[in-house]
Amino acid sequence: MIQSHPGEFSAILVALFWTITALAFESASKKVGSLPVNIIRLILGFLFLSLLNLIIRGRFFPTDASVHNWIWLSVSGLIGFVLGDLFLFKSYTIIGAWFAMLMMTLAPPLAAIFGRIILGETMDLKSISGMILTLIGIAIALFSKNLENNKIAIRKPFKGIMFAFFGALGQALGIVFSKYGMQEYSPFPSTQIRIITGMIGFALIITLSGRWNAVLAALKDRKGMTAITTGSFFGPFLGVSFSLMAVKYTSAGIASTIMAIVPILIIPPSIFLFHHKITVREIVGTVLSVGGVALFFL
Repeated sequence: MIQSHPGEFSAILVALFWTITALAFESASKKVGSLPVNIIRLILGFLFLSLLNLIIRGRFFPTDASVHNWIWLSVSGLIGFVLGDLFLFKSYTIIGAWFAMLMMTLAPPLAAIFGRIILGETMDLKSISGMILTLIGIAIALFSKNLENNKIAIRKPFKGIMFAFFGALGQALGIVFSKYGMQEYSPFPSTQIRIITGMIGFALIITLSGRWNAVLAALKDRKGMTAITTGSFFGPFLGVSFSLMAVKYTSAGIASTIMAIVPILIIPPSIFLFHHKITVREIVGTVLSVGGVALFFL
């Protein structure tokens, strides 16, 4: 069964990997800061991937990639890893990994919109209905009625919400350019190219902002590095690679739908590990939002 549905099973693994990654990086970002976490996890992810490629492909570096692969996967890396994850990781420190992952359910609908604009893919009435349901689910989790003044209030800091939204925007554009850039090339060296671009991008940001001291301090933080290493193994290494494998062997829609269950998977560990207070209203909103993603691609 696994052999007949490699894309779907890859997407299930991605959902599990990203759940672990989100929790690990929330912990690390709160300990040492989001910017050091971003570049360290990419360096570790690159080393993991390079060793894997050396074993399975006999190449430590993606020297067999075409110019097309390098250009568009680099664009994907800049948008997805640098801009998208820069905002996403910052949102972890403000609204937590669970709510950030809920906001990330916007990524598949956004990817479909960009897929239509950039790749000429189509959207039907069911897709639009799924997008609306996703937005309704997020709104239910996000807004509440203040009984004292009978006004609608936002349950989370607006800044964190916007950071998470930009993270979803970056991931959506990143996956579209990944699919266009990868074509028939292997997912693992494709991820290497994206990570290389990401490392260069974050190195420039850290240099311009004068934050290398923060990176060195993070490297000396044992608990922080344990969390970063765990997140790097399951995120930039396994998670991103298997996500590309998922979109390679099944449609981007099916893969995105399965991978979108992360906000549901992350609820129990968020409650027990970080003591996040998640209400029934928020759980209902999460289920509706994920359901909207599923409807979007069924």
